[in-house]
Amino acid sequence: MKFVDEVSIFVKAGDGGNGMMAFRREKFIEKGGPNGGDGGDGGSVYIEAVENFNTLVDYRYTRRFQAQNGEKGGSTDCTGAKGEDLILPVPIGTTVIDAGTQEVIGDLVRAGQRLMVAQGGWHGLGNTRFKSSTNRAPRQTTPGKPGESRDLKLELKVLADVGLLGLPNAGKSTFIRSVSAAKPKVADYPFTTLVPNLGVVSVDRYKNFVVADIPGLIEGASHGAGLGIRFLKHLSRTRLLLHLVDMAPLDLTDPAESAATIIDELTKFSPSLAERERWLVLNKADQMLDEEQEVRIAEIVARIEWEGPVYVISALARQGTEKLCYDIMDFLEARAERIQENPEYAAELAELDTRIEDEARAQLQALDDKRALRRSGVRAVGEAEEDDSFWDEEDADDGPEIIYVRD
Repeated sequence: MKFVDEVSIFVKAGDGGNGMMAFRREKFIEKGGPNGGDGGDGGSVYIEAVENFNTLVDYRYTRRFQAQNGEKGGSTDCTGAKGEDLILPVPIGTTVIDAGTQEVIGDLVRAGQRLMVAQGGWHGLGNTRFKSSTNRAPRQTTPGKPGESRDLKLELKVLADVGLLGLPNAGKSTFIRSVSAAKPKVADYPFTTLVPNLGVVSVDRYKNFVVADIPGLIEGASHGAGLGIRFLKHLSRTRLLLHLVDMAPLDLTDPAESAATIIDELTKFSPSLAERERWLVLNKADQMLDEEQEVRIAEIVARIEWEGPVYVISALARQGTEKLCYDIMDFLEARAERIQENPEYAAELAELDTRIEDEARAQLQALDDKRALRRSGVRAVGEAEEDDSFWDEEDADDGPEIIYVRD
């Protein structure tokens, strides 16, 4: 199944039914009076989180949804039927945003959680409602109110405890295969991971956590290069980031420079996300001698000025992975306990989560706007003097410009 984590849809609630104008007409009963009933309320539109969904692909092509209208009122004081509510199922972790105002309407993080996104129209009143001692044969009715309509943007962020960062071929997929039952694709070429993968790591009989693997980042990712930039938002819900670095790259690139590249791109994407607890994990240690390992570790730590925890593992040989998983579990438990005991710490984390969400959304929106401008052939103000060579090269092979003039 194709992984889709962003869609735009249009929802329309049902209109309320009109009120009925009717009078009682029966044999031997003269001047029976008004008996027109009210209309029915229009159906509302809800979005509900369900457990057996993991993608928004169902909303990729079907993008317009409308709830049922309310029925009009009937004679003999019959009320019209209420329109049936429309419930749209989405995966857990979906954020609902108003596309017009960019306001976050709600965040669905629990199974069964339901959010109303469009209120059904109110029913119209029948003429029975207007009878009085001075108006015994009213001919007034009211129409039903139209239901709300709204353009929405749905964003899916996977729910994971631990997120993996790194360049392509740093060993992220191999790591998640070695510590969990997940089987992401692994190959000897970059960008084998095209969509986020989740794996459940069981540390003890009743202790486990979820790891998220996203496509690798490359230099320039914060400006839209590569695949990983669009999936960095999935790390906004994580509690811990593991920065995987290839200690012995086959292309002889500098591991310290690779680590610095990821840190730089992460900071450009979201400075608040860079503040998240992050551990340095040096992978592929089985390809180096012990003496070489110590020198390489000291060099990487010194050059990137790393002050946090450092782990040396081999995901393929499963060396050091068990200790790393146990330490992660201890960290998550201690973090949860501290949140319960320290309200100030909990408030700080909540504020950090909010900043990460806002910065990630603003960054992705800016990239989308820039792509839209380039497709239309218009450059943004900041690009007017920066990247003329790009535009020249892009148009160099188009040949002479042809302008059609209509007489």
